[in-house]
Amino acid sequence: MISRTARISRGFKLQLKLDIIHCRASLVSLPILVPPQRAAQLPSQLRYLHQSLLRLNTTTTATSSTASPNKLTQEQLDILNQERATDQVDVCIIGGGPAGLATAIKLKQLDNEHGSGEKRVIVLEKAGDFGSHIVSGAVIEPQAFRELFPDATGADGNDENIPLPEDMVTLVTEDNMKYLTSNSSFPLIEPPQLHNKGKNYIVSLNNVVKYLSEQAEELGVELYPGISVSEVLYNDAKDTVIGVATQDMGIDKSGAPKDSFEKGMEFHARMTVFAEGCHGSLSKQLINHFKLRENSDPQTYGLGIKEVWEVSPEKFKKGYVGHSLGFPLTKESAAYGGGFIYHFGEGLVAVGLVIGLDYKNPYISPYQEFQKMKTHPYYKDTLEGGKCISYAARALNEGGYQSIPKLYFPGGILVGCSAGFLNVPKIKGTHTAVKSGILAAESIYNRIRDQEEVEEEQTEEEMEDLDEEEQFFKEITTNPIVLSEYEEAFRSSWAYDELYRVRNVRPSFNTPLGVLGGLAHAGLTTMVTQGKEPWTLHTKHTDSAATELASAHKPIAYPKPDNEITFDILTSVSRTGTYHDEDEQCHLRVPKQDLDAHAKLNWEKYQGVEQKFCPAGVYEYVENDKKELGVEFKINSQNCIHCKTCDIKVPSQDINWTVPEGGDGPKYYMT
Repeated sequence: MISRTARISRGFKLQLKLDIIHCRASLVSLPILVPPQRAAQLPSQLRYLHQSLLRLNTTTTATSSTASPNKLTQEQLDILNQERATDQVDVCIIGGGPAGLATAIKLKQLDNEHGSGEKRVIVLEKAGDFGSHIVSGAVIEPQAFRELFPDATGADGNDENIPLPEDMVTLVTEDNMKYLTSNSSFPLIEPPQLHNKGKNYIVSLNNVVKYLSEQAEELGVELYPGISVSEVLYNDAKDTVIGVATQDMGIDKSGAPKDSFEKGMEFHARMTVFAEGCHGSLSKQLINHFKLRENSDPQTYGLGIKEVWEVSPEKFKKGYVGHSLGFPLTKESAAYGGGFIYHFGEGLVAVGLVIGLDYKNPYISPYQEFQKMKTHPYYKDTLEGGKCISYAARALNEGGYQSIPKLYFPGGILVGCSAGFLNVPKIKGTHTAVKSGILAAESIYNRIRDQEEVEEEQTEEEMEDLDEEEQFFKEITTNPIVLSEYEEAFRSSWAYDELYRVRNVRPSFNTPLGVLGGLAHAGLTTMVTQGKEPWTLHTKHTDSAATELASAHKPIAYPKPDNEITFDILTSVSRTGTYHDEDEQCHLRVPKQDLDAHAKLNWEKYQGVEQKFCPAGVYEYVENDKKELGVEFKINSQNCIHCKTCDIKVPSQDINWTVPEGGDGPKYYMT
């Protein structure tokens, strides 16, 4: 085992190195309005504000950006190919959302209470601050939080409530569900899964995540925000995960190292936990590499789009939760999905639309459907006279029980939305994500403890004269932890039972019976059989494969924004605080970064589906007579808000979402 002194020294050196990376990156990425020597001295909030304001006055299009090695000098190649620094930890967690932080918190709780308190648990998060990339509705259930903090009291001192700060949660006081036509609405009977009154809480999930990160740090978890993880590390046989590597920093668009270049680091771990959220860039690689979905359905997804408003006091109903079906997802815009409106905090309203990404019509724009939804009196009456203060969007898992992959593989596991534990009828996944983190932590702690006991009994001869680091590396490469007990624990949990009971709700909308048939079947399974029906429906296709040719549909004419209730897409993106260094490689990859080849695969068949499904204006087709197709495909990667929709929905499946430099992306507020 690695000694306590060595662990503390490594942790200190790692933090120092990461601080240096952040400082050097800040010096070169800030607009020239701030002198470089003063840039790193700005508070983080001002840096983001300054960068975002400058972006509003500039437009940079990411096109082909991969440099050929032949165009780089030998000196540049030597810089790029230098050896990575390496750190060894007990548990490395990729992603600082609810599942990742719950795993970290529970691990350190167990270590501090039953162990030495010296196990190194680290969390690597690509956002500049914990919570900055988090978006959800969100109405959350308290059960998993009570299990995570069993000794804490609730928001109002009551042990039966949720153990989060009182100013962070709003108890639901009223439930409402409507079916909307273009101008009218009709009440619907709520399924049991949407009964929230008096027991569940409206929150800003990114604020909850910030709070969880503070709790983790107090317990001794090492937190490293602003660190993008770009590579999974394997042993020589490629059958075991031994850790991860972080993204290189300071590479320009041509692929050459800048003066600020910093080589990424390697983290070797006894157990690597992938908690990246929905459709994570590493998780999707692992699912393919280890064939984790071999015995499950393809994952299907939705896109959630959300705004936060400050509304007039006379229109604010604290604790109100409303959901809607029907308009605008009818007729030519027919798709699975619905709207929501939640009143929380002090005068704040969250309003949003979730649309299934298995829609057929390539002319549908989820962003425009959301804007259109707000014009309905059910939503407009509340928003009118108010002010939109925040915007966000994120893909979410909808496959449920049938699409859960195998959760473990040698050296690693999937937790939370990396696996896909969203309960679609409830429109909730935070509680199941946190539960998966708790179960993962318990399994990891017990296995590492047992493994360390075996190591301590080894003789000097068995250690083969290896030093501590060499012995650690040998152990994780030749005798990896295969955490099958984590999956067994999850399958025995209330979270798994909950997903099983509603397994037939989402796929019922993909039957020949259509939307009405789906509603009838969903009503049967949620209110009558309650999951005991002797059949299980399955999803056979991916969302990208569900997209039909544009020739089978007519273009949809969306109304122009009024800039009071509805907004153009760039105005909305400006409310996300999104920033990417304009002189870095495009993180939205197509083969050989050949944008013309991508256009040939998609334009004539789907007539610009990319610029319609993207909720941030990243993709566009621009008229260009010099191009064979008469249009030019462009990627405005600086607009990307990391929703992952492109990677999921593009019919040609040739867009690969990869991580940009650490700290890039949105800076969400109250989402």
